[in-house]
Order: sequence, then structure tokens, then C-alpha cells
Amino acid sequence: MNVYKSKYGKLPGSSYSEVMRAARREYRAIQKHTPRRQPYIRSKYFTKDKIFVNEFWNHLNQKVPADRLRRLKLLACAIDLARNNTFDSAVMQNPSKSQESLHRFAGQTKDGEIFYVQIKENKKTNRKDFMSVFPGK
Repeated sequence: MNVYKSKYGKLPGSSYSEVMRAARREYRAIQKHTPRRQPYIRSKYFTKDKIFVNEFWNHLNQKVPADRLRRLKLLACAIDLARNNTFDSAVMQNPSKSQESLHRFAGQTKDGEIFYVQIKENKKTNRKDFMSVFPGK
């Protein structure tokens, strides 16, 4: 799998509230550029299709606070990857729902740390949702 090199580093901050403030700033910037209610970004990989960002916050709230902090720090890099990546992804079927597939992309921060971005695609409606970002090992 090819690795996309992001031009962004991790979000600044050492506490959860500091990182959340910076992450919400990134999210609001996406909201301002979206003419409709649900914020989205356009992806080069999916030929300029919309990737909706709301699902990420629902998924993030299911995690423990330490894991939330690790994932929030990578938000700017993940959005950059979702917008500009043209490399192929690892595609997996969702075992619980046959009409959904999961695309996993590999990325690298400005500092050289590996991370992964997961995007859910509904095959029936062709809707894509930004699900998750997490650091690599």
C-alpha cells in the first residue's frame, strides 16, 4: 500500500481540551465552505465525490478519552489525506452490512508518523462517510 505524505503535522496541544479546540477549528472551516447542513469535503480519489465528516464525531465519542486525544491530533492530516490522496486503498467488506465497504488509506504526517484513515462507502446510495483516523504502529 502506498503512503500519502501529508503537508500537515499533528494538531498542537497536550490536554484534551486544547486539542479539541484546534480540531473544532478545523471542522468549522469545513462547515463554512459547505453550502448545505452536513459538512463535506471533496476527494480526488473518489473523483471529486463528497465525503461527509459528521460520522467521525459519532465514532469518536464511543472511544475512551486517551484514544480520543490520539485520534483528534491527527484530524488535520486525515482531512488532507481524504482530499488529496490518489493512491489505492485497502477495500474491505463490512461483515455486518453487505452493502457497505470500508476503504483504508495509509498516510504519513509532516513529522514522519504513520496513520490510517477509514472511509465508509454505501454501495447502494454511493454515499461516503469519513469514519475514523488512528495512528499506525
